[in-house]
Amino acid sequence: MKKIMEPIEMRNLKLKNRLVRSATWEGIAAPDGGISEIAYDIYAELAQGGVGGIITGFTSVAANDRYFGGMMRLSDDELIPQYRKLTEIIHKADCPVIAQLALGGFYRGTQLTEPDSMTREEIQSVIRQFVEAALRAERAGFDGVQIHAAHFFFLSRFISPAVNHREDCYGGSAENRARILLEILSGIQKAAPALHVTVKINCSDFTPGGLTEAESLEICRLLAEAGIDSIEVSGNGTSVGGIRAHVNEGYFVPFAARVAKEVSVPVMAVGGFRSGDTMEAVLEQTELQALTLSRPLLREPDFPRKLMEDPAAVSKCVSCNRCYSSPAHRCVFRGRDGK
Repeated sequence: MKKIMEPIEMRNLKLKNRLVRSATWEGIAAPDGGISEIAYDIYAELAQGGVGGIITGFTSVAANDRYFGGMMRLSDDELIPQYRKLTEIIHKADCPVIAQLALGGFYRGTQLTEPDSMTREEIQSVIRQFVEAALRAERAGFDGVQIHAAHFFFLSRFISPAVNHREDCYGGSAENRARILLEILSGIQKAAPALHVTVKINCSDFTPGGLTEAESLEICRLLAEAGIDSIEVSGNGTSVGGIRAHVNEGYFVPFAARVAKEVSVPVMAVGGFRSGDTMEAVLEQTELQALTLSRPLLREPDFPRKLMEDPAAVSKCVSCNRCYSSPAHRCVFRGRDGK
């Protein structure tokens, strides 16, 4: 019988409970990817709030990734001390931290280039960028890295048949489109074997001609067979509005539970969790090993501690999504009730 607040172990990773902070966009880093003081404060508050583990916000592996501003980056050795300070802050609260390694888009010079137009050498250069960023993450003290293959950023687009129409070994079948993920995984496993390596993937692209649940499941199986340490299930069109406790929570759970039944590695699910008793029921009724939270921790970074005191606690998050237009993507209601 699984409980939210019981400790669990995955390969190279120990969590004090089954709640993980899902990667959440802050958009407040310097142009070179340097960390702001506000970011240090955000992560300190999260770690002290009792969450079992933290996955950082989008952290680009490339210095020339211009997909949007304010990205953290692990693209230069000179940034390692700033990230070491971040991991030390989080570790002080007995909380492990995973760097979400991502690429918004691949740029040839200043030109955004889609997978179809990339040369094999350019694909190999992207793979090297992910592996080198993982090495920097290890040197900075991170406990693991997450390969971000969701939300229609570069890797998500690469594995999507709506975008990838290549006719070589990196296109066509789901297995071929997933080859880039498998090669990134293999590279990280060889270069930094002490890291926990997880992946975030869409259950579906929810777009015509995009990745389907059947293909996503096939890719998850391939990753599990290749030794991925865990899988986080998400999907395009995240952060659904109007989520209410006990009504429409856990919108990615059905697919995530299916994946958990069919692969041999721990599976986590994100998507609209608001109440302790619902989360406990999901863990009990499925083979999911952990649940990941984003917006509830923007509203209440100490929500995990509240669940320790009251297992039936309900998040104050009302899913208004106004956090996405606020500075540092913080909850606009924070402070209105004295908290």
